[in-house]
Amino acid sequence: MQGLKTICVIPSRWGSTRFPGKSLHPICGKPLVQWVVEACRRARLPDETVVATDDTRIADAVAAFGGKAVMTRPDHPSGTDRVAEAANAADGDIVINVQGDEPMIDPALIDTLAEKMRSGASWDMATAVSPLKSADDLAAKSVVKVVTARDGAAMYFSRLPIPCNRDSSPDLESGLYVRHLGIYAYRGAFLKRLVAEKPCALEQAEKLEQLRALWIGGRIATVRVDDPAVGVDTPQDAERIEKIMKERGMA
Repeated sequence: MQGLKTICVIPSRWGSTRFPGKSLHPICGKPLVQWVVEACRRARLPDETVVATDDTRIADAVAAFGGKAVMTRPDHPSGTDRVAEAANAADGDIVINVQGDEPMIDPALIDTLAEKMRSGASWDMATAVSPLKSADDLAAKSVVKVVTARDGAAMYFSRLPIPCNRDSSPDLESGLYVRHLGIYAYRGAFLKRLVAEKPCALEQAEKLEQLRALWIGGRIATVRVDDPAVGVDTPQDAERIEKIMKERGMA
């Protein structure tokens, strides 16, 4: 499968209900989106990193620090649609959707997902999961859970605690309970097929786009990581991450 192009796309909108303009919020002296771009550039396998945005303020800021931004339509219903437009991928390309609000994303995870797609032609997508470590996270609807098959294929995603332990409390040490992390790798042909499909009933009920991929028969590989990246949803999150970065000597 040599000759494939691997593209990192970072969807970045200005609008955010809880934190408008967070893409440009400074963290340790740099805009949030710059941290994400620099992490993608440290990965070995991607050939290109682009920021997909519909706001000139973000595009200008990306250009100012030497990044590449692609202006996309303002009416996309989801980040996946924005990624597909910006990537403009060939069928055999690999497109990695990296969340624009995770400044501490591990470049090694990006490479792992890219390699998973390069080495396994039967996978349409790949994503990451991490062990659930608290009962509160298991119960929280904001934390997406996933059940996987023996080969690591995602079987179902839900905001409810899955799998259900019928006879006793969930055993968080069993390895059955994992949370989904919002990074995806797509094969170009499948990404185009995915955004051409209308949202399915499962997706609309759970408000999870990845269920559309399963609904249409897509095979999603999962890779496990122990240390999930920390996202920025609020100004308080930004303060917390800045503190972590300083403690780890990242800034």
